[in-house]
Amino acid sequence: MPSKKINVDYSNMKSFINENELTEIQKRVTIAHKMLSEKTGPGSDYLGWLDLPYQNQQAINEISETADEIKQNADAIVCIGIGGSYLGAKAVIEAIQPERGVDVYYAGNHIDSDYLSQLMKKLETKEFYINVISKSGTTLEPSLSFRILKRFMQSKYGNEKSARRIIATTDKSRGLLKTYADAEGFRTFAIPDDVGGRFSVLTPVGLLPIAASGVDIYELLGGALEMAESSADSDITKNESYLYAALRYLAYKKGKRIEILANFKPALHYISEWWKQLYGESEGKENKGLFPSSVNFTTDLHSLGQYIQEGVRNIIETFLIVEKSKNTIHVKKESDNQDGLNYLSDKDMDEINHKAYLGTSAAHLDGDVPNMTITIPSLTPQTIGHLLFFFEKAVAISGYLLDVNPFNQPGVEAYKKNMFKLLGRPE
Repeated sequence: MPSKKINVDYSNMKSFINENELTEIQKRVTIAHKMLSEKTGPGSDYLGWLDLPYQNQQAINEISETADEIKQNADAIVCIGIGGSYLGAKAVIEAIQPERGVDVYYAGNHIDSDYLSQLMKKLETKEFYINVISKSGTTLEPSLSFRILKRFMQSKYGNEKSARRIIATTDKSRGLLKTYADAEGFRTFAIPDDVGGRFSVLTPVGLLPIAASGVDIYELLGGALEMAESSADSDITKNESYLYAALRYLAYKKGKRIEILANFKPALHYISEWWKQLYGESEGKENKGLFPSSVNFTTDLHSLGQYIQEGVRNIIETFLIVEKSKNTIHVKKESDNQDGLNYLSDKDMDEINHKAYLGTSAAHLDGDVPNMTITIPSLTPQTIGHLLFFFEKAVAISGYLLDVNPFNQPGVEAYKKNMFKLLGRPE
């Protein structure tokens, strides 16, 4: 039977990191935990995500009711946002693959005319809503997509009906999008002032599209709450989230510069994409931090697997493993055994996939790639809620161990300044 919680197995790190080093790093983890819990560390104005598992039930009910309206009146919702404004929702939806909601499409996460043209062709035959997500309303990619898709919607429904089908998730009181939404009569949901984009999946930013897709957001938040309560202890022998942070930091101090998050289920691809933003923006400052990368196994074992096995030895690897799939497929014995696969008879695909993981982790360890394994029991709203908060809590501690502010992202603005200058945007 699958376990009921997240487990971190670091047995394949023990030849690289010894128990004395873990004991010693506990002192710094305790200090980081105190900074986080007492809100005395860098970025303390952006710790609202810690309280999201405990948020007001009435606010969640309002999101759920709006999602029910969308499901009753539409076939699809277009989620317009970039970075944390869409990655969290997409990660949850792709992992759980719900069946009772509307289709969720994404726009505003790049600038590509072909994609947007194809999306509008799909929407011609669908009833749809738009959820535009931006705290400021000044980020180019979502703003540009919203302008185009709003005009498309108005050509389909007219201005008045379109206004009832557009929902803006933005700042509660200020900013370009908030002003625009109020002027046009769009419904709004507020992004808390003290929650940054990459930590916003459990705010209306993520919860509205997630709920519209058919995922039970009450279960999702319940899972996050369980993880919040189980990760309240600073002791890394009791707190798996902090153990993960400590192992990553020790590997970094010993010269590793890349962490690869490897999964063996395609449904976890966008969990990896969300994780890359969370860790890249949180840690990559002041010439510090592990570079977060990801692979989808066994697919990428036939491409990047070669580099992981024999390339530059500056890598650690974290396997993200699911104990139990929703479906089971058994391999049947065939009398002629033309394909030579009868040795797999009576095994199920999960068992074969698990052996592929075990073989990979052993081979990569032999190739001097220390690795650990994060195991979750299944892909349900509850377990994904666990996982999201697990990673969020870990990156906060990890950032403080690195002596950086894990809650800002000053480097993100550099490309924007150059781009706006080239486009001739007024100051």
